[in-house]
Amino acid sequence: MNTQRTWLRPALSVAIVGALALAACSSNPDASQNGNGGDGSLSGDISVSGSSTVEPITSIALEDFTAENSGVTYSVDGPGTGDGFALFCEGEIDIADASRPISDEEIALCEEAGIGYVELQVGIDGISVITSPENADVSCLSFADLYALTGPESQDFADWSDADGLAEEIGSGDFGEIHAPYPADAALDITAPGEESGTYDTYVEFVVADLADERGADEVTRPDYQASGDDNVIIENIAGAPTSLGWVGFAFADENSDAVTSLEVDGGDGCVAPSPETIASGEYPMSRPLFIYVNDEEAEARPELAAFVDYYLSDEGMAAVTEADYVALDAAALEETRAAWDGR
Repeated sequence: MNTQRTWLRPALSVAIVGALALAACSSNPDASQNGNGGDGSLSGDISVSGSSTVEPITSIALEDFTAENSGVTYSVDGPGTGDGFALFCEGEIDIADASRPISDEEIALCEEAGIGYVELQVGIDGISVITSPENADVSCLSFADLYALTGPESQDFADWSDADGLAEEIGSGDFGEIHAPYPADAALDITAPGEESGTYDTYVEFVVADLADERGADEVTRPDYQASGDDNVIIENIAGAPTSLGWVGFAFADENSDAVTSLEVDGGDGCVAPSPETIASGEYPMSRPLFIYVNDEEAEARPELAAFVDYYLSDEGMAAVTEADYVALDAAALEETRAAWDGR
């Protein structure tokens, strides 16, 4: 990540307020490819909330606009994807940052409130499974391992070795190789995102859902772990406990690689380490798309909002994805996103 932007943290929890005048209206035929200059005539306020994972990308795009323009105020924060969609479907914000697609329940809420939207994929991320660098006995965990340690049947497991029996019962197979027996007399100190987070939802989808369905269990994690919506807290707790376990977005784990260790993950095809290359290729089994959702009626009515999204999807704006340490869309996927915006 660009060290000149060290204030931009994936868990930034306070609103960032700045001034920007947005460059060109959405009617500019070249807006989806090029940055917009801006003539200083735009004014208004743009409000963004949602995923703490996507927040740094949006923040960079807004900051870069500020450097070129003035006249439009903005706010962006990252309480979690679910919280962002709740605000979005109440008409409280213009853009929802999301680290998962909108759910059927959230779609219904937006429809009931008369909120229309455009879904735009802006990048790709992976979920990193992390532990303390002191936990040298663990280097790879499979989905089966992670289910045994963090799934709905692991409640009250206080030590890693408490999960040995469940892991052996599950066995190696479609959900990867079992790495039990786990470290003995090692406290299983788990810190990870809570239910309000899109990272939680995606983790459940990757790790828990299919195996829970097969075993007749609820599609949730164990409830007895330290849940936090602040990625900084997760990193601090993981780094501070010698035999810790947790998960966060790849970019945040990568940025804090001096404090935590990212484990390899086996989703059924062997152990793979998270990296921009393995995430982009899909080889890493915990890769996911990142989105923004834009209120289409507001974008139609307010030139400053439409112009900002034009800039976001321009080559200059999309550079924020890699600057924030995420994986850029390939050319075909980016054109699909731009076509969705142009065709709204």
